[in-house]
Amino acid sequence: METARDRTIIPADYPELKQLVWSHDPLRPIPAGEALAIYERNWRFVDEERLTKREADLIRDLAAEFGRGILLKS
Repeated sequence: METARDRTIIPADYPELKQLVWSHDPLRPIPAGEALAIYERNWRFVDEERLTKREADLIRDLAAEFGRGILLKS
C-alpha cells in the first residue's frame, strides 16, 4: 500500500520545479520529500510571481507533509 511519503512528483508538471531540475530529466518522477528539498535548496531561483496556483498548492502541501508546515527558503 502506497503512503503519502511514497508519493512521487514529476518536475515537468510544475514550471518552477522543472527549471530547478535543469540538469536531470524533468519527466523522471522524484520522491515528494526530495521535491521539497529541491525547492528549499534552490528557493532563490524560484520566481514566486510565476508560480501557478497548482504549484503553490504543491509547495504548501509538501511543506505541511515534510516540513511541519514550514518552507525553509534559502
